[in-house]
Parts: sequence; C-alpha cells; structure tokens
Amino acid sequence: MHSNWHIGIDLGGTKTEVILIDRQGDQYFKNSEHFRKRVPTPVGDYHATLQTIQTLVLDAELQAGVSGLPVGIGIPGSVSRITGRVKNGNSTWLNGQPMQDDLRALLQRRVTLTNDANCLALSEATDGAGKNHNLVFAAILGTGCGAGISVNGQILTGLNGVAGEWGHNPLAWTPQAELALRPCFCGRDGCNETFLSGTGLALTHKLLTGEAQAARDIAENALKGKKAAVETLDQYLEHLARGLAAVINVLDPDVIVLGGGMSNTEQIYRELPPRLATYVFGGECGTPVIKAAHGDSSGVRGAAWLSRPLDSP
Repeated sequence: MHSNWHIGIDLGGTKTEVILIDRQGDQYFKNSEHFRKRVPTPVGDYHATLQTIQTLVLDAELQAGVSGLPVGIGIPGSVSRITGRVKNGNSTWLNGQPMQDDLRALLQRRVTLTNDANCLALSEATDGAGKNHNLVFAAILGTGCGAGISVNGQILTGLNGVAGEWGHNPLAWTPQAELALRPCFCGRDGCNETFLSGTGLALTHKLLTGEAQAARDIAENALKGKKAAVETLDQYLEHLARGLAAVINVLDPDVIVLGGGMSNTEQIYRELPPRLATYVFGGECGTPVIKAAHGDSSGVRGAAWLSRPLDSP
C-alpha cells in the first residue's frame, strides 16, 4: 500500500512514543507532524508491550483517517537474522522474543523493527543534521551508548545486524588496567559505553574524585568553571575523541551526529574537534561533529521514515 502517511514507534526502556508524519507530494523532506503521543512502557511485560504498541498505532490511524498503514519501530536491541528474535536489548524482556513476527500478526500489516540508534541515523540523514551527506554516523550518548549508520539515506545494518554497535567495542588507546575498572553489562570490560555514556561520565568523575554525581550536574558544574567538574569533562572529551577517531579511521563518515543526553553538553562541539586529529591516522581531521537537529524526537521520526513503502524515494 502506497501512502504519504508514516507511523513510527520509539520503544524505550521507560516510555513508548508514536508519531504520525506525512510526505507532502513529491517533496520528501517537506514533511509535517500530525500526531504524537507518549505513554509509559510496561517494563518487564512482553505481551503488554505489544498491546501498548497496538493501541498507539490505532490512535495514530484514527488521526490519519486511514487504516493498515505500515509501521516502523525503533527498539533498544536488534533482530537476529538467524533466529528472527530480538537480541542485545537492554530492555531484557524483549530478548529472545519473535517481536517482529508477533507484531505483524497482531497488527495485520508490514512492521519493520530496527535498533533505535539506526532510527536516529535515518532521521538525521533524511531531514536533520546529516541531510545532504552520503555517509552519516549517528551516535547516542545517553544512559547507554550506541550508534547507527546511514549510507545514501538507507540504514546499514550489516550481515549480523550489528553495524554501528560501536558502544560495545573497547575504548581505543586505553591501557588494560583502565579498561578493567569499567565492567560492562555485555560481560566485557572497558566498552565505549562505560566511558562515553552519561553513566560513563559519572563513573569517570567518581574514579577521579571519589564523589558520586549525576552526569547532568557534572556538565553544568563544568560550565560554571568548578575545578573538579572541569577536569572530569576534560577527561570525558579525551575519551570521546579516542572513541570517535577509531570510527573515523574505519568508516571516515561525512558527518558525525550526536544524540542522547550527553549531546546537550555544549563543550563537545567547541572542544572535541581539535582533539580528533590527535588520534585520526595522518594527524588531520575535518569531520564535522554536530548535534542532532531533532533532539529527542529523532528516534521516533526515524522509525516513521523506516515505515515508508519500499517504492518511496
């Protein structure tokens, strides 16, 4: 079914959001939002999660006056190409479930699932900070840390469905003893996530000062010039430079787009770019690092673009 209407769902660990947007005529990038709703995620209850998604889809269709619209969903995990079941999800009640098949049966239509960071990449490549760039690397720096890759406006998922899972590589150019101080939920030590997420920033501060402090407070105190917070944020920027330089050395994207709570840290965009050249092979780096244009809305918007019919541009 070809339609200008698109439904996107952003399934988060604590909230689930739906959006209804449309493509006006042949101008793909001139889109508008017609409906948005956010409800609590039924944590720990797989079947209630499916029911929540169904209710939100029906609510969106009521606003559109059209039924049977395709649905795109961003999830905190990915779908295994081998089993068709969810894997790698930090919303653990989704893992091992045939969620895509279950939703297709429940909604009786085409449903496409992908990682929430892929949705960020697609959203920003479509009509955000990565628009008009061929290769976009979009990283979520939030409670966790992940990334998505868009090539020519299409998500790159990879053979194993883990393209962009940058958060679970060890932070480059880091001594083993330092990596060992940061165990990760994935079972390994020193993953990018344990350094570059908001949780990682808080851990850096605790390791440096012995004080427990929330990431947002550290960033705010650094802006105010408080010495301990400034030193912690300086260390964080050093870590982020290593993490992103490793991406540039492999992928060399046209632009890096940042989302998630840590992306609101103003110092990143001023102080990070000069640091990248220290670690990028050849000692030069012109890669722009830009804040996501759509902020917290990028995930759900990307899910909506994911749902567009296959014959859309």
